[in-house]
Amino acid sequence: MRGRYRILLGMAAGVGKTYRMLQEGRQAQTDGRDVVIGYLEPHDRPDTSALAEGLEVVPRLRAVHGGLELDEMDVDAVIRRAPELALVDELAHTNATGTRNEKRYQDIEEILDAGIDVISTVNVQHLESLNDAIAELTDVRVRETFPDRVLEEADEVVLVDLTPEALQERLRAGKVYPRERATVALENFFRIDKLSALRELALREVAEDVGQRRQAAVLDPLSQQAIAERVLALVEPQPKSQRIMRRAWRSAERLGAQLDAVWVRKPGQELTEEQQVALGALRRLAIVLGAPFLEEEGDDLVSTVRRVVYERGTTYVFVGTPDESRRREVLRGSLLSALVRELPGVDIRVVANRADRPEVVS
Repeated sequence: MRGRYRILLGMAAGVGKTYRMLQEGRQAQTDGRDVVIGYLEPHDRPDTSALAEGLEVVPRLRAVHGGLELDEMDVDAVIRRAPELALVDELAHTNATGTRNEKRYQDIEEILDAGIDVISTVNVQHLESLNDAIAELTDVRVRETFPDRVLEEADEVVLVDLTPEALQERLRAGKVYPRERATVALENFFRIDKLSALRELALREVAEDVGQRRQAAVLDPLSQQAIAERVLALVEPQPKSQRIMRRAWRSAERLGAQLDAVWVRKPGQELTEEQQVALGALRRLAIVLGAPFLEEEGDDLVSTVRRVVYERGTTYVFVGTPDESRRREVLRGSLLSALVRELPGVDIRVVANRADRPEVVS
């Protein structure tokens, strides 16, 4: 039997996720359960380290990367130990090169498959589908991400909440980072406006998770099938297409729909090295999001998309804003109007880059 998975989700570092995980672990131990720490990242916070005392720690795996020795969670050791509950910090973490799994969330899946319950922690900015939105909100591109399905497949997602003002006070008091680092953080990532936006995202994520679970429990499968939606993201081998895929995936999740990604390659089309890299990134993103990536060949983009739409039962098509070289063509209506004309009953949505919005001068 697979173990139960409980994820503690926060808006940012310092809200108390790790502390809460340890509290729950200690309470479970008091209740007579066999509890171990699979991996803990105390971040040099004395209160967190103190709370971990008395909980058994599974020895870490020592990995060498670039001449440096790194500590990673020893998945096999946790499974051999076979506790009832394992506490595993920072599920979005990227493991050292050469370890069996690239990401810690994959380590956790192995532990769950072994029948061990897991409590883990993560911040909302690490969600893959929010990567573009987070970059727009915070001016920081998060490199360590994890698939949204990890939250969906968890048995429980709990928000560890703190007001932006309270988190800033914790920073000033040196409870999150050393004071010299906290000063810089308060002027950048941890500004009130950015924290408020991150908190709203975290609240929405948990609310949607609860709503989806409730809906899944009450919807009749037959009636759900009758009104099924399906989303298609029309992409090109360009980095900006990742934004289209993520935005389409978020909408598909809200609709309870499947997402397809499609690229229409012209016959005989050869890609530049840059395009090949971008195409590879799109394929990997599709895997992370759990979306089929379709490569279709055709001289006529619209007719090819129309065929795919009817074959897949698509109800929504997401396209990106045009490049300057195509802007005149699109404004004349040769693409968007053609899609609208050739796809009656299908919604066409243009994904804008919010970073391109002009500043409002007051």
